Amino acid sequence: MGKQNDGAAPGSDDSKLVSFSNLVQSDRFPIRRFHHVEFWCTDATNASRRFSWGLGMPVVAKSDLSTGNATHASYLCRSGDLCFLFTAPYSPSIAASDGPDPSSTASLPSFSYSACVAFAAKHGLAVRAIAIEVEDADAAFHISVALGARPVSSPVVLDSTTTIAEVHLYGDVVLRYVSYITPASERDNSSPDSWFLPRFEPMDEVSSFQLDFGIRRLDHAAGSVPELGPVVSYMKRFTGFHEFAEFTKDEVGTEESGLNSIVIVNNDETVLLPMSEPVFGTKRRSPIQTYLEHNEGPGVQHLALLSEDIFRTLREMRKRSGVGFEFMPPPPPTYYRNLKGRAGDVLTDEQIKECEELGIMVDRDNEGTLLQIFTKTVSDRPTLFFEIIQRVGCMLEHDDGKLYQKGACGGFGKGNFSELFKSLEQYEKTLDARRVAGPASA
Repeated sequence: MGKQNDGAAPGSDDSKLVSFSNLVQSDRFPIRRFHHVEFWCTDATNASRRFSWGLGMPVVAKSDLSTGNATHASYLCRSGDLCFLFTAPYSPSIAASDGPDPSSTASLPSFSYSACVAFAAKHGLAVRAIAIEVEDADAAFHISVALGARPVSSPVVLDSTTTIAEVHLYGDVVLRYVSYITPASERDNSSPDSWFLPRFEPMDEVSSFQLDFGIRRLDHAAGSVPELGPVVSYMKRFTGFHEFAEFTKDEVGTEESGLNSIVIVNNDETVLLPMSEPVFGTKRRSPIQTYLEHNEGPGVQHLALLSEDIFRTLREMRKRSGVGFEFMPPPPPTYYRNLKGRAGDVLTDEQIKECEELGIMVDRDNEGTLLQIFTKTVSDRPTLFFEIIQRVGCMLEHDDGKLYQKGACGGFGKGNFSELFKSLEQYEKTLDARRVAGPASA
């Protein structure tokens, strides 16, 4: 899959990384933030409850049979500004012969029974949509299509309050535009059909785990593709996003495998979309190639979840790892013996000790510091996983005097990639050994 790039630098010949301070306005339409991530699966109830329990994200809203939706079951997990939506199909035969067309009851106008079933069979539990809030979803859709984006779902106005539309991103993943007709100041923040999407109702409290591990928003959504150049050019053309960072095999790989990666971002640096391609000609196949094979094509490889207190988040997650999520093996003790010299001006001795106990890695750039850790893959296939992060530094002041943190403060853990790759390579070696040896004899 993909050309033999032998570790060559990614991107097109005219690619230039543009700093925030020197950026000329380039977004094709006003973009505000990540809105939600939708997973397509075969059992939305159990998927949403597992993610709720494992990440500390209460299930706060629903659209299912109990709300009059005879097309699909959708459950929304939320923590801070992070929203995960889990959707599974109902049988198209459930509607009574004299009842309404089942598709007319769907809360998501682009939902398709056949597409969802095919998606789940092909990819397993995976991300179907990355949704971003824009100023005008109708305008964003038509501008995108005019600039070469492949249309997936034309704009639809839901209940005279919200517009939703979709274009193709990569693989079977769509970029979903969401905009509100009613200003935020006039919306009822207590009702999910106002602050999220129409036709969603609040969950009963008894049906939701009331948990909070400190996760607050989606920091970035990273994709894996066979070849970066065409995908980056396609996405930049219709979004206007600029290249924010670039990593090559020589910078982030090991002696045995690697990847090339490019991060594109909107002007305000609120929507970060890294993408990676495998490199060939190395001793072992790239983990990106492993993803592409098991996912049966391009898709979202990992979601980076930003915590306001990564130590608290990980303590809570590790308590529930048996039914939640497990983590990749930590770096060796030598990594932490050198940590004080690298981050002793930012982290206390106690925090450095806790980093070692919890397996947190620390990296920094010339602006800030990044604390990060990776989970193992979240389902049967070695595909999707989470990155839990906390960013320290890069505080800027708004015109109203309020402070905010600059996007991607501390970078993307470039200095830690080799440690991650070593863990991935070691895991793949154990799988290779079992494949060679075959199943254990009875």
